[in-house]
Amino acid sequence: MSDLSTEIKRRRTFAIISHPDAGKTTLTEKFLLYGGAIQSAGSVKGKASDKHAVSDWMELEKQRGISITSSVLQFEYDGYCINILDTPGHQDFSEDTYRTLMAADSAVMVIDAAKGIEPQTRKLFKVCRMRNIPIFTFINKLDREARDPFDLLDELEREFGIGTYPMNWPIGCGQKFKGVYDREARSVLSFDEFYRGRERIHGIDCDITDTEKLDSLIGENMRRDLCEQIELLDGASSDFDLEAVREGRLSPVFFGSALNNFGIEPFLIQFLKLTSSPLPRIAGGETIDPFDDKFSAFVFKIQANMNKAHRDRIAFMRISSGKFERGKEYFHVQGGKSFRLSQPQQMMASEREVIDEAYAGDIIGVFDPGIFSIGDTVCEKGSKIKFAGIPTFAPEHFAMVEQVDSMKRKQFAKGMNQIAQEGAIQIFFEPNSGLERVIVGVVGVLQFEVLEYRLKNEYGCDLRRSNMNYSQIRWIKNKELDPKNLKLSHDTKWVQDFRGNNLLIFTSEWSIRWVLEDNPGLELLEFNQDDSEV
Repeated sequence: MSDLSTEIKRRRTFAIISHPDAGKTTLTEKFLLYGGAIQSAGSVKGKASDKHAVSDWMELEKQRGISITSSVLQFEYDGYCINILDTPGHQDFSEDTYRTLMAADSAVMVIDAAKGIEPQTRKLFKVCRMRNIPIFTFINKLDREARDPFDLLDELEREFGIGTYPMNWPIGCGQKFKGVYDREARSVLSFDEFYRGRERIHGIDCDITDTEKLDSLIGENMRRDLCEQIELLDGASSDFDLEAVREGRLSPVFFGSALNNFGIEPFLIQFLKLTSSPLPRIAGGETIDPFDDKFSAFVFKIQANMNKAHRDRIAFMRISSGKFERGKEYFHVQGGKSFRLSQPQQMMASEREVIDEAYAGDIIGVFDPGIFSIGDTVCEKGSKIKFAGIPTFAPEHFAMVEQVDSMKRKQFAKGMNQIAQEGAIQIFFEPNSGLERVIVGVVGVLQFEVLEYRLKNEYGCDLRRSNMNYSQIRWIKNKELDPKNLKLSHDTKWVQDFRGNNLLIFTSEWSIRWVLEDNPGLELLEFNQDDSEV
């Protein structure tokens, strides 16, 4: 087997998704512990210590205790090269999560055992379903009071319309949590707070019919409950179907406690076996085989000023096929130019390490002098590969933004443009109004707070923001039409984006209908023609 094939087969690239506070970032940290990538886990909330999660690298994330931007974390474990995409859980940053999911081959969905499916979990699951991404479910926080596990499984199947297969089964919860029963190994993994650290937990081999041994481990009453539940589970559930898992029709379910480091390594071991190596990608109707020796990749994220020591801009690329080699000349399809990527980097949140090579499935960061956009394709010279662009969400909240200090016009313009190119915000201009004031559109209102924080701390520029009462946006399809001649109601505004496209923003659906009725022949689009609907 060639080195190329061997290296690609050992890659695993997956995203971790959840509703806020379900334990996603804590689970990520424990994976890194087992891989030896970090020596101690950070506190996401920062109450017990001043440590913070490795994946939450942005200063505002540490202050707020939430993930604001997705992080890329690469490490080795048990012969696998793992690329974790840790995503924001908060709904206001769902667009970043969506783009990140475009680079993943599978997803780990973290669910709070006491709360079950929450709104953001539901939304992210739908995104995974759109792409048929295999989903693995980790039901977290069993060390606290939790809902009945059968109810949780039923909710998953009913809400998401997929099958579930419990790989293990909880023995009690909260104060009475005794551990989990591994259905395949037929052994009990006994819970002990001692395992809060990095130590491996070894299962105690115990057949479910060994009454005496089980009684000594979990007590007679819990043993009876467990036996009844496993008998019911074995009778009700169908056989495990790996093909259905990889097609996104069946979700393997694991129970555990990320905070207490319980059940994490068994989950990681099983997950790495069940999930696939890098999957084929579609480019212009052509299937791109990851094992093809011709390099291809697409940009799914751009981030400026990740590290105060590097005031630069990084484009994140997911390698779709072949092998990347440092210093080799590649072709940027959208730019129509060849160039060399001389400083490719392996990412560990904001930390970087220059690498000489990378393979299909890997995520690499490359210095971006301002030539890349989200969705761009990079490939071998002479190749005709072009991956489909990554669609954007239509903004739902708008504000007028201007700089406080008129002497900082350049910093303001640079900051606004760079953050807009990252896809975190969308910027619009009133025709003939100049660049001192711009209209900012965002999917979630917390993005305004992030914008203000970053402009102040990264570009030294204070903002004055006035929220606007608009909630809908439409692109004008008729390129030949002059918007000056349109009849617009008082609650409709004509704006342009940085590409010069004409748009209208509205306060309601009623306003949209009014403008269409009053302007025969006007055609409006919910999304730019260059984008696809989400």
